Amino acid sequence: MSTQETAANAAGTRTPYFPASRTAVSGLFLLNGIFMGAWAPKIPEFASRLSLSESQLGLMIVCFGIGSLVLMPIAGVLIAHFGTSRALKASTLIFLPTMLLLSLAPNIWSGATAIFLFGGLTGAMDISMNANAVEVEKSMRRAIMSSCHAFWSLGAFLGATTGGFLIETIGVIGHAALLTVLALIGLAALWSSVLPDKSHPAETRQKVRLPLSPLPWLIGIMALFSMIPEGSILDWGALYMRDELGATLALSGFAFGAFSATMAVMRFAGDHVRDRFGAVKTLRVSTVLAIIGMVLAGFAPNAYVAMVGFAICGIGISNMVPIAFSAAGNLPGFAQGVALSVTTVMGYSGALFAPSSIGFIAEHTSFAWVFSVLPLLLLVVLLLSKHAVHADVRQKH
Repeated sequence: MSTQETAANAAGTRTPYFPASRTAVSGLFLLNGIFMGAWAPKIPEFASRLSLSESQLGLMIVCFGIGSLVLMPIAGVLIAHFGTSRALKASTLIFLPTMLLLSLAPNIWSGATAIFLFGGLTGAMDISMNANAVEVEKSMRRAIMSSCHAFWSLGAFLGATTGGFLIETIGVIGHAALLTVLALIGLAALWSSVLPDKSHPAETRQKVRLPLSPLPWLIGIMALFSMIPEGSILDWGALYMRDELGATLALSGFAFGAFSATMAVMRFAGDHVRDRFGAVKTLRVSTVLAIIGMVLAGFAPNAYVAMVGFAICGIGISNMVPIAFSAAGNLPGFAQGVALSVTTVMGYSGALFAPSSIGFIAEHTSFAWVFSVLPLLLLVVLLLSKHAVHADVRQKH
């Protein structure tokens, strides 16, 4: 913990708005986002190098999801035993070389192993950095989770937009090597500023196991039902606008573009909103906006109305998941890593696996019908929104 933060805690006041610990965890969110964004333009070359059919590539992507779901709970246990700082540094250090493994894999089995590790270690890093962000929130007595996720979105944008150019310019291996070296330099610069955990002696004595109380699972459902609509818009929004609303190929690309743009902007603003109005009220208003946007998109008479609906949905969904993660990380009586891993695994399983089921359903109905029904999941989030009170850190400590 920095001198400024220690002095502020001793005086019982808030820390500076952007202390070193916040810079560090925000930088690691950005770094993780860059790697995830950089993976997108590598997928066609990865599939070509390994001679993968579309179905085989689909199975490879499933390996990514399985890796995340396997290593996320393990990361949660390690956080409970060793703290967020050690888990975050270790998972990041091990994660960074996986981009090179993906770029060097010569056959299907090595490719499957590489993508399993890539998905699993990015998931482990994800849980660790969310847990560390919770610790920074506690030390600062203000919300920062939404802006951390905004930095992730910014990183994904940077990784995706520069990846294709770099691959064409310096090659697949050169791109991966450059990214890895720059990331290691960035990690070294941030290393000493990562906030070390406060002492939790009761938590270290606690036997780490899946929680028996329903509360972490209810917050996990909030994250799950918030991320299913997000994944659905990402995977199917453009196809819906093109095939069912008659949009051009260029215009259909704005389905997720409008959603992600408003989501990124609102994530940078979300911490201020949550500090001002509280997590419960922020979550409820956000959920209502997400419902309005999704209904508008589902019943849209044309692509332009659908695009407005997706943009409104982005405003709503932007801060729902960060609030759920903050609530899980602050649950009283639970090992932080375990409660947060339950929420994260449930949430990301929605983003990873639900869209494939939605595609199957839409094949027998329509995407308009799917987007019109998805607000029912958001109604469940609204009903559970009282549990978001645990995300408020202003009155704790």
